[in-house]
Amino acid sequence: MSRFFRAGESDSDDTESDYSEEVSASESEDHSDSDSDSDASDSDDQGAAKKSGRGRLFEGAFSDSESEDDTVRVVRSAKDKRFEEIEQAVTSMANGQKINDWVSVQNEFDRANKALQKAAGIIAQAGVPKFYVKAVAELEKAIQSALDKEKSASKKMNASNAKALNSMKQKVKKNNRLYEKEIQEYEKDPENYDVEEEVVEVKPKTKKTKKVVLSDSEEDEGEKGEDDEELDDGFTPVGAGGKTVEFTQENLFKKLREVAEARGKKNTNREEQVRILERLLVISNTPYQKIRVLLSLISAQFDFAVGLSGYMNLPLWKNAEKYLNSLLNVLESNPGYVVKEDAPEEDDSDKDRTPQDGEGVFIQGSIVAFIDRLDDEFAKSLQNIDPHTTDYIDRLKDEVGLYAVIVRSLAYFTRLEATDAICRTTMRRLEHLYFKPESVIVAVENATIALLPASVAKPIQDSSSLIHDLCVYLYKNASSLLRTRAMLCHIYHHALHNRFFVARDMILMSHLQETVHQADITTQILHNRTMVQLGLCAFRDGMIKEAQSCLQDISGTGRVKELLAQGLSLQRHSTASPEQEKLERQRQLPFHMHINLELLECVYLTCSMLLEIPSMAAASANPENRKRVISKPFRRMLDYNSRQVFTGPPENTRDHIMGAAKALASGEWQKSIELINAIKIWDLMPESAKIKEMLGRKIQEEGLRTYLFTNASYYSSVSLEQLAKMFDLPLANVISIVSKMVWSEELSASIDQVSNVVVLHHVQLTKLQALALAFADKASGFVESNEKLLESKTPQQGERPKKG
Repeated sequence: MSRFFRAGESDSDDTESDYSEEVSASESEDHSDSDSDSDASDSDDQGAAKKSGRGRLFEGAFSDSESEDDTVRVVRSAKDKRFEEIEQAVTSMANGQKINDWVSVQNEFDRANKALQKAAGIIAQAGVPKFYVKAVAELEKAIQSALDKEKSASKKMNASNAKALNSMKQKVKKNNRLYEKEIQEYEKDPENYDVEEEVVEVKPKTKKTKKVVLSDSEEDEGEKGEDDEELDDGFTPVGAGGKTVEFTQENLFKKLREVAEARGKKNTNREEQVRILERLLVISNTPYQKIRVLLSLISAQFDFAVGLSGYMNLPLWKNAEKYLNSLLNVLESNPGYVVKEDAPEEDDSDKDRTPQDGEGVFIQGSIVAFIDRLDDEFAKSLQNIDPHTTDYIDRLKDEVGLYAVIVRSLAYFTRLEATDAICRTTMRRLEHLYFKPESVIVAVENATIALLPASVAKPIQDSSSLIHDLCVYLYKNASSLLRTRAMLCHIYHHALHNRFFVARDMILMSHLQETVHQADITTQILHNRTMVQLGLCAFRDGMIKEAQSCLQDISGTGRVKELLAQGLSLQRHSTASPEQEKLERQRQLPFHMHINLELLECVYLTCSMLLEIPSMAAASANPENRKRVISKPFRRMLDYNSRQVFTGPPENTRDHIMGAAKALASGEWQKSIELINAIKIWDLMPESAKIKEMLGRKIQEEGLRTYLFTNASYYSSVSLEQLAKMFDLPLANVISIVSKMVWSEELSASIDQVSNVVVLHHVQLTKLQALALAFADKASGFVESNEKLLESKTPQQGERPKKG
């Protein structure tokens, strides 16, 4: 029968006797004694049941439950469990000594020491178990006697036993140095050393309640939730040793110091530390006390381990933001208190401090480090949350609150004139703004003004002036790295708002492209993003050649995702290690900062088409231009598309552009315009109608150039009016295009202004000139093949030379 029912059914006397039996059973280590006690108590209970008039039916029911409850579950403290594990190892060690099995003695000795390390927290309070001290002291003597016997013995030990004995000699000697005082006490009186005194526990007088017997696992859970129950039930908190824990003004700094000392240790309960700090925050009255507690409380929020999600828990992040706002509020209300990283340490940190004689109170701490960590954790959460869910949108709404904290801390640092902190915080603020359009920046600033006090928030006129002011401050005061990043953000913002020439002049005058390869990877990523945005800006303004040159280094590599930190492309023969892939993933940008890769590819291929098709037509007439390749990816796609036997209707962006390129090469400029305008991705760009109109005009102009290159050998003269009519262009534009071609020597012709005719000059090569050109082509082919052979034979940096 289970003890739970027996405790409920017996009289008060029986209950007390059962309770005492349970306690004695839990404290005894001999299972046979506990079994005999339980049998005796069972017989007593049966007698009590008869006296109380219990029927046979009930007796049968309880006997069934008795048979089901074969095992006895007792309450054991963590100390008893740890010490029992050590004692079992010590007993096995003694048995091994008796049979001269030093291999098992060595194993049990290691097991005892491991159990001792696990119980380090308990041993720090209760001391080293005396049975362990006795065992290691006797073990050293036993090892010495065994070694003496082995020297004089005729039959030697086997190799493994002798090896274990010799290693135990060293281990025990090294181990016993740690317990010299305890072993000396044991040597003084070995017989009475391990006699334990009775420990009398003083318990508060409370109403006696029925005891519920828990298993070991249930007990561990109960110990974890003990503090919560005490708080909820209104009991006084009890610390180690049964002492009452009180939080008062007198011991506030002492408790704060205890929390600081426990921080970072292995067995520290971080949740309990936070609860203690929150209690201290409630009882703190003076600004100095609040600042000290808040600094520790914010640090405690960041101490929690990051789980499988890879980022800080959302409630913890919001708590850190709330406490940081509270800290800034206290500092703004009390200008005499200053938090600085290089503040001197207090001689007596347990006393409250107030500003005296106009001198401020300097407190050691780093608010800018809190800002950096808070912003980094926000970015990590956005990296790991699926951007196509509402969770991402909900998380993104927290950016306004974070931005308000950054603006508030920037105002505080400005009051202190802390240049380094101002630069770091200004860079954080700039990185939240530079990629946003005008309307979004104004909305964010208005929302921030609503969250902050009037003394901190300042209204802005427009986004360009705000970005300009932030960048100019960094140009004057920041380090080289921050200046570079500020310049790139400034250029990106100009390019986003269609100020191409300003952005181009800034990037050329700063010479960033010459030194950016020496910067860190995140700065190189920002440079790549800036160049892409500059190319898109040039495309929107109709500058096709400039746009293609800006996008060539990024889009022409085939590694656009990695270069812009917008994902990892799957490669079959990837040589990246798991650590490198992990670093790559940590550098990924949040989804709302991404540049549309499909739009980027569409712009790049369209620019390449408008430049490559006339160039290919010119190369067919002039052999010197055959090896001039503007865009290798475009040429590859066009060659692959041309080799297709059956070409179906275009399905994606590439198909539309390849079809338009073929139509343009054959002089069908109307079809080319239709295919380009059919691409749906243009709708994502602002003022898409103007962009389509610009593209139609460019296709007409390049179609005219392609037509002249292709058919120049078949004509002696061409009417300019006829060309204007064929390509639906004004006559002035046709004259301008043909004049540029003649001036740049792309077309061997002259313009007859009287008759409005282009007179084409046919240059016939002599046989010697033709042979010389053929010889030059073959010679250049030999040079290229030799260079390739030399590269294959020459070992690259980091490679071993191949043998043979």
